[in-house]
Amino acid sequence: MSIWGTIIGGMLGFTIGGPIGALLGSFLGSKFSGGVKSINFSNENSQQIFALALIILSAKISKADGVVTKDELLAIKEKLNIPETEIDNVSKVFNVAKQDDLGFEPYAQQISQIYSKNKTALVEVLNILLYIAEADGEASKPEIKMIREIGFIFNLSDIEINSLFEIRKSSEKLNPYIVLGVKPSDDIKEIRKKYINLSKTYHPDLLINKGIPEEVLEKSKEKMRTINNAWDQIQKLKKTS
Repeated sequence: MSIWGTIIGGMLGFTIGGPIGALLGSFLGSKFSGGVKSINFSNENSQQIFALALIILSAKISKADGVVTKDELLAIKEKLNIPETEIDNVSKVFNVAKQDDLGFEPYAQQISQIYSKNKTALVEVLNILLYIAEADGEASKPEIKMIREIGFIFNLSDIEINSLFEIRKSSEKLNPYIVLGVKPSDDIKEIRKKYINLSKTYHPDLLINKGIPEEVLEKSKEKMRTINNAWDQIQKLKKTS
């Protein structure tokens, strides 16, 4: 069954409070009570929360510049691999999130709390939000500002956020050192250690165990390809220096 089909039908299989619970409660006509629960996620539950995080934050990002374009809506469908059979349900959650009075901050804070021990998932949320923001050609300044602020709420460093932005560039324009989060003056052995660590952390085959749904892995694969290319470029640069 598609991860998207379990969001509404299964209602996550557990109780969750906070702004996400209130949003879902308003959608269903009844509120979840209490604050954020201490949840022991199964892999499936973690994937459901990940999917919800993408829907809610995508809704906030899509109206950051005051305009929700058709290209952005199509990108949300395509880049999140939402099947036609689930579009109605996902669209309902998206529209509730887009129209509610809360800003993006309370949702980002709750998502950060839920994934406080799973930084990999938070990085992937931000990675996919960047792809969605660029759907109509180029992310606007308000979208970029919001995405950076979400990253800071997620307790990601400037280096980690800048790396995600750098990955978006074409291979001839990107700075491979920024992609890997290292400096040109760093020893090649230290850079290699950083590359291996990134490869182990963000390899698509391992992301499912971190709660990343298979439906959104394609953007993670693109990021991994760029990390590999950055390492190849740095090796060549070090040999000629």
